[in-house]
Amino acid sequence: MHSFLLQSLFPFLLIASFLSINVELSLCQDEAQFTNCSSAINCGGIENISYPFYGVNRASYCGQPGYEVQCLNEVPVINVKGLSFRILEMNSTTTPRTVKVARQDYWGTICPPNFVNTTLNFSLFDYGSGYTNMTFYYQCNINIGLPSMQCNINNTVSPVFYVTRPTGNQPSYVSCTDEVIVPVYTAAALAIEASLTTISDAINGGFPLELEIDTDQCNKCEETGGRCGLNTTTNSGFSCFCRDQASATICNGISNSTQPGGGGGSGSGSGGNKPQIKIGLAVGGAILFGVFVGFYVYYFIQRKKKKLAAETQGKELPTPLTSKGVATPSTDLSQFQSIPSYPSFTSKSDYDNKGSTYFGVQVFSYNELEEATENFNPAKELGDGGFGTVYYGKLHDGRVVAVKRLYENNFKRVEQFMNEVEILTRLEHRNLVKLYGCTSRRSRELLLVYEYIPNGTVADHLHGKRVESGCLSWPVRLSIAIETADALAFLHRNDVIHRDVKTNNILIDNDFCVKVADFGLSRLFPNDVTHVSTAPQGTPGYVDPEYYQCYQLTDKSDVYSFGVVLIELLSSLQAVDTNRHRHDINLANLAVNKIQNHLVNELVDPHLGYETNYSVRQMTTAVAELAFRCLQQERDMRPTMDEVLEGLKAVQNEDLGSENGEAVVLDIRSDEVGLLRNMPPPLSPDSNGADKLVSGSTTPSSF
Repeated sequence: MHSFLLQSLFPFLLIASFLSINVELSLCQDEAQFTNCSSAINCGGIENISYPFYGVNRASYCGQPGYEVQCLNEVPVINVKGLSFRILEMNSTTTPRTVKVARQDYWGTICPPNFVNTTLNFSLFDYGSGYTNMTFYYQCNINIGLPSMQCNINNTVSPVFYVTRPTGNQPSYVSCTDEVIVPVYTAAALAIEASLTTISDAINGGFPLELEIDTDQCNKCEETGGRCGLNTTTNSGFSCFCRDQASATICNGISNSTQPGGGGGSGSGSGGNKPQIKIGLAVGGAILFGVFVGFYVYYFIQRKKKKLAAETQGKELPTPLTSKGVATPSTDLSQFQSIPSYPSFTSKSDYDNKGSTYFGVQVFSYNELEEATENFNPAKELGDGGFGTVYYGKLHDGRVVAVKRLYENNFKRVEQFMNEVEILTRLEHRNLVKLYGCTSRRSRELLLVYEYIPNGTVADHLHGKRVESGCLSWPVRLSIAIETADALAFLHRNDVIHRDVKTNNILIDNDFCVKVADFGLSRLFPNDVTHVSTAPQGTPGYVDPEYYQCYQLTDKSDVYSFGVVLIELLSSLQAVDTNRHRHDINLANLAVNKIQNHLVNELVDPHLGYETNYSVRQMTTAVAELAFRCLQQERDMRPTMDEVLEGLKAVQNEDLGSENGEAVVLDIRSDEVGLLRNMPPPLSPDSNGADKLVSGSTTPSSF
């Protein structure tokens, strides 16, 4: 049969081949401007700098006036109103397009050769969101009462005073010769105030700029296969360079003169007939070639498909985990450290997920979860974090769920996505949030489906939207601390570091039982190492200072973060609050100072009855001591999570409210502080001091 088909279709094959060669030759002769503007600027480690920028390997007509880039010593630099800015990152997918830049003269120093304020050409750029202005004061005659650093100016070492963020009534320091404004990210400014980063690192982190160009116009051009550039006829305005046309609005074969706002140029006149000729040749060749392919391959392909289907049905792909989701004893955890690849789903295809599983959990289709959340209705939003937004949803089987929708579908997000799936299906614990399933990693979006936890987060109840529902009583807070410590100790025993322990990631149900969540940053540890080197990630206010300084992640990093959680439970204060005194912005610093100075009474939330209830007074003091040990700067000085759990249970189990009023000594290894021995004489026990557990609203607020 194959021989017959070849003989009968041979003439058609010759004609199709001839036409294909001609079409290919014509299409290969791309417009020069299209070719030249297809390359992005790659300078040093910064890649994909494209429209509206030009320079280096991009001709001037590949960008817009004022956006010239120079590659100086492997650093991409743009000049704006006499100032040089180095490009740190280009984002062409946002609307408007954005670029992250940093002052070149302040790169790695606060002692520039000239003192010049940051000034933009607002016809080219505008400041993006999430930035703030740092102000530096140079050559001041007196101490102006601000934080300062040393700077060598004209061979004279003098202080440079600075303000991290502008205040409402910031004075003008007339005693200083120069005042310079340098933008930084607001998060970086907060990190400086919380002693989590340096001024140099904050400045080197840059700040965002929005490009003042017509983003929609360029997006339409690129969506149709064109390259954005400058109208070379008028040397102003926009043009879309196509493979076969020097200038057009979009690349759809329509003459430029028929498009609104078209740029004229060589796209009009006789050049407008080129697309129609090439399209005709391409269509004719494609039809003849399609006839040949259709007759020739149909029989062969169908037969091969049947053979492959038969082979597939005879095989059963192994699932990567046991039916209970717990790793077998032979599992080598070192394979999870970098997560280089991920196993396949057990479904027939990634687009037929019904009944399929992945690591033992169900694989949902995107459409199913879209319907469950009413097309990700903003009214169903439960909250958002660093990696995604969480929505309230209801599945076809009636289950109420929380659906986490990751912000971006890139390699980093896939890694975090798979990390969370792998950990939550490998480990089961009553105080870890349960994962019901996920979408395929090849789905149009990465979605995780969890059990729905209706009573919000601990942060909501301490200082968030549920605080008005009533103060969490001390017994409830202590129970939350114990259950959270139990979950973290379980993770550590199974070689998992959570890496983002905070009250926003501790969920509580209607019975105020804990569910620890959000494992996107978690790290699975090999058994034979004490730490791994990794760039610090986490939330300001909770990050282990030694991890931040030494880039060494250990289980003691979670212990530090949990110490901050304990202080939040004691004080009801936020981990970072810029409204506090600058030395107390970081709650950990505030707590350490209070505890060291025997001022626990000023730290504990007054609603807990510290001054009136002897039992609460003793227990909160003991927990403060334990938190103090967790917050030690050196990780070797901190207890393990098992030791923390043991100490908390000891606090809960001791009869600190005994009738004779005598304090019971707690063995929680707190010799570093010794607060119990230095407390003022205790008040009489208050039999009415026990708070009742306050039930919260069940309005959806978290998963």
